[in-house]
Formats: sequence, structure tokens, C-alpha cells
Amino acid sequence: MPNIKTVMQYAFIILFFVSLVMPFVIYAEDVKVTKLPEPKTKGGRPLMEVLKDRKTIRSFSSKELPLQELSNLLWAAFGVNRPEEGKRTAPSAMNKQEIDIYVAKKDGLYLYEANKNVLLKILDEDIRAATGGQDFVSIAPVNLVFVADYSKMGDIPQESKDFYSATNTGFISENVYLYCTSEGLGTVVRGWMEKEKLHKKMRLREDQKIILAQTVGYPGK
Repeated sequence: MPNIKTVMQYAFIILFFVSLVMPFVIYAEDVKVTKLPEPKTKGGRPLMEVLKDRKTIRSFSSKELPLQELSNLLWAAFGVNRPEEGKRTAPSAMNKQEIDIYVAKKDGLYLYEANKNVLLKILDEDIRAATGGQDFVSIAPVNLVFVADYSKMGDIPQESKDFYSATNTGFISENVYLYCTSEGLGTVVRGWMEKEKLHKKMRLREDQKIILAQTVGYPGK
């Protein structure tokens, strides 16, 4: 018969493994995770040509973006380009990385988690129409919503949080423009939306703030 010390050791080992496994079980049950294909980081058009052709469009096809295209797009926007440091494709003041990209599609709302290259499903509802006041937002396959998570910014003064998050969103938005131009997609960055209503619909916390939205899709006729 094992002594009490041996029993305690076995119990500790079991609890240790349970503590490792349970978070993943809960995570998988509570949130639908879509693993994105590895982003293709080679190819594309020369930078100077892309800058010359960069433009805004406001007419979109309803054609869905393939998952590979969406993965490439999100990586270009604010993906991890230096895994060993966790650094990203767009600058971030003091490396706070406070901007989250939400992806509104026909089949629901997702959160892009760059470090794992996955989409976390937040809502099953199609909220594209709520992401802006223009007619095309409900037609285009993807509407990105850039949300500042102020909880990641520590004790920085509020005025600085607002300034840095707006500036950092600009960097990300331009990355989207350049990617879309290179790949033959259309895009437009937008500020016209009912932010309070959208904030509630997206189930955001009080310390999260919607900065801008950006529509992406194939150009319409």
C-alpha cells in the first residue's frame, strides 16, 4: 500500500497535467477557432508600382475572399513578421500592440489573433451593415474593424492613448491598401459608422474603442 507521501506526489502530478489540458478544452468548446493558412510572404508587385496605383474604391463584388487571401491580407495588415521577438508588420508606439483587427464577414464576426495566425469567432451574426453607413459595406465580403484595447496600454495618459491608437491604426490601414493594390483587390478606409451601436453589437468592453473600419473585396463593376 503506497504511503501518504507517494499518494500526494501522484495527486500533484495529475493536477498539474489537468491544469495544462483544461484551458485548451475550455477554449475549444467556448470559441470556434479557424486556423488560417500560412501567409504567403513572397511575391507581389514592386513597391513603387503599388504606390503609383494605390487608390480607394467604393464599388465591390460580393465574391468571397479565399481563406489564403484573407490570411495574406491580415498578415500584411498587422501580422507577426519577427516571431522570435513577437514584432509586427506595422509600427506600434512603445510596442503596445493595442490595435485588434475584427473581421466582419457574411457568416459572422471574427477576431484576428496574429500570434497564432487564427480567427476566433465572436458572433454568428452578419454585422457587416452595422460597420458603416455606406450601402457597399453589406455587399463586400470583408469589413475590417480596428479596435484599440486600452487595457494593453497601461498607465499612459488618455490623450496619448487616443493619439497613439489612431496613429497606429493609420499604419495598419495603409498596409491593407498596399496589399490590396498589389493583389488586385479594392479597399476603402471608413470613419462613418454609429460607433456606440457597433460597440454594443460587437460586445466590446468599456476600455475598448473603435477607431476606424476598412472594407476589402473584389472591385465591382
